[in-house]
Amino acid sequence: MTNSVRTLSPSPPDPHASQNRLPPPAPRRRGLLVFLVMANLGMWAAMAPLLLTDFRRESARSVTGTLEEVCISAAMFAPALAALLVVRYVDRAGRIRDVFALRWPRPHGRTVRSCLLALAVPATLTALALGVGAAAGHYPFGVQWEAVAPWAAAMLLQMLVSLPLFFGEELGWQGYLFPRLARDGGGARLVWAYVGTGAAFALWHLPTLLMGGQYPGRPWYVSVPAMVISCVLVLPVFTWLRLRSGSVVPAVLGHTFVSTAGVGMVKVCAAPDAPLDPLHMGLTGWPGWIVTAAFVAFLALTGRLRPSTYAPGGRRHASVPRPYPGAGAAVAR
Repeated sequence: MTNSVRTLSPSPPDPHASQNRLPPPAPRRRGLLVFLVMANLGMWAAMAPLLLTDFRRESARSVTGTLEEVCISAAMFAPALAALLVVRYVDRAGRIRDVFALRWPRPHGRTVRSCLLALAVPATLTALALGVGAAAGHYPFGVQWEAVAPWAAAMLLQMLVSLPLFFGEELGWQGYLFPRLARDGGGARLVWAYVGTGAAFALWHLPTLLMGGQYPGRPWYVSVPAMVISCVLVLPVFTWLRLRSGSVVPAVLGHTFVSTAGVGMVKVCAAPDAPLDPLHMGLTGWPGWIVTAAFVAFLALTGRLRPSTYAPGGRRHASVPRPYPGAGAAVAR
């Protein structure tokens, strides 16, 4: 999985291979545990000023204040900082850029296409989710078209400004956690990697969920399971963007869109004064779960969620670099 691996080279046929074959070394789990503890401690520490003042988000239309912005920004760097420290001092995995796939998609002609896809897919999923919610009578569709252009310009600027913050998250989830849970595996191990990373991603938000961040007005025993479902479903979309490009950058762009423009679409497309309930609209509500689950099922059934598909020799290789450093190798430590 990292640069601290050795590739298993093929050996000549051995009539006693069944007796001489050694089991692959067990993966080191200390790095995973340290990463999860540090990432979550960083989130709780960053949110401490809000928790101590008993902050609560009362409405989905609430404007984020200065203190909230500062706390959220600090928290979003926690996964990346945890991953960097673990790779540097626990796993000792090698060059940061290679370990986290912190590079532009190659060849460079794929960069623009990969980045546009990372924006188009979540935009389409969000639009479909709003359509499902409106058709079911749960989303108060009432877009004011004259406000769309100013909103789009402001949202583009907001995405550019907040982009470094989402690198702070995805270097942890897509750069570190998912590759180490997947470990070039398939079947049950790969399913566990997706579900485990998605659940860790969701539970990392626990302090904000307790304050009504994603689901204002909802008790924790509703918001926490809802967040787990949302993250477990959307995580494979981000991973697919990362796998097909060989770079973490498209996953960062996709996450940025979902958490900024995607949330903004719910507001700008709704009737101006209508109440908004994230549990019934957008990608964090049941309409979003339906459309995202359908898309993830398509990706899974067509083999697009398997890292081996994009490795050299895979069906969709097309000159894409290996999805993870050391893919196809056994852990040596």
